[in-house]
Amino acid sequence: MNYDVIVVGGGHAGIEASLAAARMGHKTLLISMLAENVGATSCNPAVGGLAKGHLVRELDALGGEMGLITDEAGIQFRILNNTKGPAVRGSRAQIDMDRYRIVARNKVLNTPNLELLQETVDDLLFEGDTVIGVRTHLLNEYGAKKVIL
Repeated sequence: MNYDVIVVGGGHAGIEASLAAARMGHKTLLISMLAENVGATSCNPAVGGLAKGHLVRELDALGGEMGLITDEAGIQFRILNNTKGPAVRGSRAQIDMDRYRIVARNKVLNTPNLELLQETVDDLLFEGDTVIGVRTHLLNEYGAKKVIL
């Protein structure tokens, strides 16, 4: 099976990359070891802070989903360093980690041009120096013009 874009991994970056590619009209495959873990967060149920909050706002400005998913899964929102100057203030949301995962996975499953595959990528396929696809643990091969790891 051939795709325009293959994205390996269904974490924050993989979700953003696969959604962006699919929305631009590219036939996209997101490969994750466990489909139910697409969108799973780390042990820290917070989105935001001084650095990550800036990144989330940048993603939002570029049409990303992390901020929107956080809005749907958030259980507490606050401004950090509220008594200090604007340069050190930042927003942070405490999220329901299960709700975040469910909302993120549903966005992936309901996006046109985007397929979700539950397999493990074991190897990259090359043609000369160019990556042309992936091989999974089940020995299935998927070709693509672009592969994002």
